[in-house]
Amino acid sequence: MDRKIFDEEHDMFRDAVRNFMINEIKPHSDKWHAQGIVDREAFLKAGEQGLLLMWADAAYGGAGVSDFRYEQILIEENARHGDAGFFMTLHSRLVGPYIGELGTDEQKARWLPKCVSGETILAVAITEPGAGSDVAAIRTRAEDKGDHYLLNGSKTFTSNGINADLVVVVTKTDPNSRHGLSLLVVERGMEGFERGKNLRKMGLKSQDTAELFFNNVQVPKENLLGEANRGFYHLMHFLAEERLLGACTYVANANVAFDLTMDYINERRAFGRTIADFQNTRFQMADMRMNIDVAQAFVDCCVTEHETGNLNADDAAKAKLYTSELEGRVTDTCVQLHGGNGYMDEYPISRLYTNARISRIYAGTSEIMREIIARSIGLDPRKKSCA
Repeated sequence: MDRKIFDEEHDMFRDAVRNFMINEIKPHSDKWHAQGIVDREAFLKAGEQGLLLMWADAAYGGAGVSDFRYEQILIEENARHGDAGFFMTLHSRLVGPYIGELGTDEQKARWLPKCVSGETILAVAITEPGAGSDVAAIRTRAEDKGDHYLLNGSKTFTSNGINADLVVVVTKTDPNSRHGLSLLVVERGMEGFERGKNLRKMGLKSQDTAELFFNNVQVPKENLLGEANRGFYHLMHFLAEERLLGACTYVANANVAFDLTMDYINERRAFGRTIADFQNTRFQMADMRMNIDVAQAFVDCCVTEHETGNLNADDAAKAKLYTSELEGRVTDTCVQLHGGNGYMDEYPISRLYTNARISRIYAGTSEIMREIIARSIGLDPRKKSCA
């Protein structure tokens, strides 16, 4: 499908990113997969190429380019030629904007330059052992002690959790309010800040995912992002873009799975002919191509809306839901068409399949996305009378 949202500058950028991924990221993919973590040098190399926090102002070393399409290109080229566990976009476009939009001038000057260079790696800690999608159920507490907060609690499933130097921690600061949350930046080396083991996962093996523990951590007031007790609303502000980032990733992965399978079925033979010659194969490939193209068109439309500031939470939820569900169906079909080889870890389709399973869970589960969409069309049980 001919996509209309990119211009010549975007195409030139894509070529440069593709070369970077092929030369600097892909050669290390198997090693990172085995060791369970991406080397920090990958972020430094990305920083050298100006690929981190591209939106950041030149005063902080950034390119000052807020155009979301450049991040979309990074996502697509990393999916095709890089490594799925290299969470560059989480660093740059999911966590970085908390500092860029909520940070004071002093905070931005203190933190952003090294985030842009890749010397400092970012993470956000939201999920807890007893609180997942229900952010208001967070139990981590931070007590106001005058010139600092005293932070206690734990987090789990924190992406970039081992590598991270700065962690945006979502914590309860008003015990009398369900939504009384704040965002505190916890820095590597703070006394009482400990990391648990690098969690073993079904997929995304090269992405470090950790448990974090906060035992009487003294967090200076200067590390509060945004307004105290307004953290819940700050989180909601960034959700639409987070889900769009996810949608771009999921449809990119589906495209890669499709292309890998197209190559495979045209080479693999059974009963004297290629797998592609069977009608069942042709029909399945046709269905996948149709559905991926439909998804890509909707995602590109959402990107255009986001660029003009008009992407709403409902459409972002639709994009996240549709593409994550599609990614799961496509990778499953592609494994089937690979036969026994599709089950082998050495084949990229196997990793795409296991990686895809988390897409329907993080950044809002499919069930939460359906709830958001249902409420957007007037099906909100909270507004019904109890009579």
